[in-house]
Amino acid sequence: MKPYAFSEIEAKWQQRWQEQGIYRATPRPDRQKFYCLEMFPYPSGRLHMGHVRNYALGDVVSRFYRMRGYEVLHPMGWDAFGLPAENAAIKRGVHPADWTYANIAYMRRQMQKLGLGYDWERELATCDPEYYRWTQWLFLLFYERGLAYRAAARVNWCPGCQTVLANEQVVDGACWRCGSPVEQRHLEQWYLRITAYADRLLADLERLDRWPERVRIMQQNWIGKSTGAEIDFPVEGLEEKITVFTTRPDTLFGVTFMVLAPEHPLVDRLVAGHPDIEGAVRELREKGVPVTERERATLEKIGIRTGARAINPANGQPVEIWVGNYVLMEYGTGAVMGVPAHDQRDFEFARRYGIRIVPVISPDGGPVSAEAMEAAYEEPGIMINSGPFDGTPSEEGKARVVRWLEERGAGRPKVQYRLRDWLISRQRYWGAPIPLVYCDRCGIVPVPKEDLPVLLPRQVDFRPGGLSPLLGVEEFVNTRCPRCGGKARRETDTMDTFIDSSWYYLRYACARDDREAIDRQSVNYWLPVDQYIGGVEHAVLHLLYSRFFTKVLHDAGLLDFEEPFQALFTQGMVTLGGAAMSKSRGNIVDPEEIIGRYGADTARMFILFAAPPDRDLEWSESGVEGIYRFIQRVWRLFWDWKESADRATSRGPASPQLDRLVHRTIQRVTHDIQDRFQPNTAIAAIMELVNGLYEYRSRPAAEQCGEQLEQALRTLILLLAPFAPHLAEELWEAMGEKESVHRQAWPVYDPAKLVEEEVTVVVQINGKLRDRVVVPAAASREEMEKAALSSERVRAFLNGRTPRKVIVVPGKLVNIVV
Repeated sequence: MKPYAFSEIEAKWQQRWQEQGIYRATPRPDRQKFYCLEMFPYPSGRLHMGHVRNYALGDVVSRFYRMRGYEVLHPMGWDAFGLPAENAAIKRGVHPADWTYANIAYMRRQMQKLGLGYDWERELATCDPEYYRWTQWLFLLFYERGLAYRAAARVNWCPGCQTVLANEQVVDGACWRCGSPVEQRHLEQWYLRITAYADRLLADLERLDRWPERVRIMQQNWIGKSTGAEIDFPVEGLEEKITVFTTRPDTLFGVTFMVLAPEHPLVDRLVAGHPDIEGAVRELREKGVPVTERERATLEKIGIRTGARAINPANGQPVEIWVGNYVLMEYGTGAVMGVPAHDQRDFEFARRYGIRIVPVISPDGGPVSAEAMEAAYEEPGIMINSGPFDGTPSEEGKARVVRWLEERGAGRPKVQYRLRDWLISRQRYWGAPIPLVYCDRCGIVPVPKEDLPVLLPRQVDFRPGGLSPLLGVEEFVNTRCPRCGGKARRETDTMDTFIDSSWYYLRYACARDDREAIDRQSVNYWLPVDQYIGGVEHAVLHLLYSRFFTKVLHDAGLLDFEEPFQALFTQGMVTLGGAAMSKSRGNIVDPEEIIGRYGADTARMFILFAAPPDRDLEWSESGVEGIYRFIQRVWRLFWDWKESADRATSRGPASPQLDRLVHRTIQRVTHDIQDRFQPNTAIAAIMELVNGLYEYRSRPAAEQCGEQLEQALRTLILLLAPFAPHLAEELWEAMGEKESVHRQAWPVYDPAKLVEEEVTVVVQINGKLRDRVVVPAAASREEMEKAALSSERVRAFLNGRTPRKVIVVPGKLVNIVV
């Protein structure tokens, strides 16, 4: 028998696919389109099996839809800017560009060895000037629309990476990339006004019904919509008012203190002339305040009494003004009202500092003793000690109190979001330059679009030092103002690399267009992405930013759609020893090693078969060997048939059982790919078909129908094509076919052939299994009862007794009661 020489077979078909360009995507008005996309990788140097899982999933889906007659776009590119390349370059003493492009070349070869069906003519890398030219163009579009702005603010600073971080890049108080504890600094930085789209980003989550529920919940929580009121508290002795936001206006009559953030602009005026208090506030500011909600929840609450007082607008009572370490200037108004009877944090603060507690919500409307309270009562109830609102249910009271405040000019309804504007400035080298200049005469001036890209200079000392490395390149910094022609300085910060990945999926549709960032006709033909595949860790970074970009570009008239990804699938991790594969853990399995020993089809099929794709998969060498044996079984089955002497003379009758098995397999594989996204069960169905074909081949030649067997083998090859593309091509060619198997039509099952002609029925006596009988699938109750009572085993158990009752479940069971 011809040996299964996978290395030769795979190299042969990879070269032929490239020569024939069978994965080239071309808009076809006569066909329905399908855009399948996996999140593009960072070119870190090597693929591991976690990458392979992601890309193999997308490849199966793409091949399946191509065979279903769709025009398929399945591109690949590289998220190539960013700190890893810069840090690796510093460590190795090479330039980030050299390191990045070498890795891209290596990883591209790895992908090609895996037989991934990408349209390589659309390949892009975000570090290419041809790409970041348009990234800069998009920044200017945001700037023109008032969505990019520069502001001084307290920012998250990573001392390890020596750059600022967006709020989304701080995880439990540490840098998301290097794990260093994040510090707070006051810097002037560039932001994108994502908060202007908070309402739409939240509301449109309802439309994403083909996204995982947990991703939608993560985005919903990150946007964090709160409905409540803004309330103004006049300050005694000053013209100013302190404005707070609260979701509990029903507790306003219980406010007994206020807390300001240390950076609140009113603090210095309130403590002026009190050296001890000024010093305590200064010390609190120097210590900084926590970044994350988790830190603030566990933080020891420290307060400084300012000696100043505000007036509660509800009852005219004075309330003390404090400065606290747990209030952030960036959240809300930088001030909170303290209601110790009905907020546990406020309760603990009041007990610590001896502040008055006034209950204003009662569970049943009865009196409540503040002295007897052991914790804050935070549930709904009946308003008490609240003047005209006494006896009002607290939930109803929220709206009534706001209306009452509005009538008196002391408050107003307010919706607030947890989401903050996206800080995009980075003080590192390897990123897209921000296309702005600073002119003493004209101020901030955009670089003319015809002058883009603003090229990243190559000769740079990019070792991190807290300031942008580009500051040291005089020929880059010093330029002319595009407006007045006078001396000007370029912006030296680079853009957050999440900017690059927030629109790359659009560029694939017109990757070689050098006239515009977005060719409307091409982009609106291919987009939105029909199936997006990637990790859940991107839920509130890349996925949220991409939705924001898409909405802005829609509003600018460039896109016909507002959501970029119709369906999202988040795959599980590949683990080894219970931990996710990573270079830092040293538990990487190199795909090339597996390909060299077993072949690419084995690597692909194992990673698809070993576990449901949304769950973590533990790497198993024995599992890989099992898939390799299965592929060899398919090979032997085909060539045993191909080379058998009796193949042409098999003239037996067609087997309904084999027909049913073939059509049931088509149904299951189609359903598992298209509707369930479960390639593991699809492969299991193919394995059952192979077992059935082996059983059929074991029959005498006179009982085999050669034509039926050949058609069954053809169907097997077509079903295997998305999973084992090289093997399928080789066997399809051996069938005498000239055109690629991946250009064939996907098999269609006949529902009539799924119907069982006979079924096996369980026979019980007094509820205990006694026999099984085969009856026609359409047998009536009477026919089933007759068959059961005719069984020799049943008659022996009955031993002449007459049944009192016979219970029949059509097609399944007969229970005889004696």
